[in-house]
Amino acid sequence: MAQDLVYEGGTENDRQFARIMYVVHALTFFFSLGTLSVLPLIANYIKRPDTAGTIVYSHHTWMIRSFWWYLLWWCIIWALVISFVGLLVVWIVAPVVWLWMAYRIIRGFIDLNNNRPMPV
Repeated sequence: MAQDLVYEGGTENDRQFARIMYVVHALTFFFSLGTLSVLPLIANYIKRPDTAGTIVYSHHTWMIRSFWWYLLWWCIIWALVISFVGLLVVWIVAPVVWLWMAYRIIRGFIDLNNNRPMPV
């Protein structure tokens, strides 16, 4: 028995929007170290309910979680800088956090293009 493939125009539009969000997150991350990522974050929160039940929903959740974890790590880094206690540790932690966020953006973009949902 052959399985018919059905083209869902709405899903493709949602995927394209998610791709754009990954690119915007990457640009704001690269040019402002993520401080301007609050703008695509708002768009993720607005569009996520429209994509419930699709793989795109997991991608919006992935971008939202990535932002909040990244923000948490930067708050910890700044607390270490201000306290001077972990000033030397910051030189190790900050690049690792930066690479982690770059990984999250790249992996999400690749998985979206390969039609794979993100882990929950």
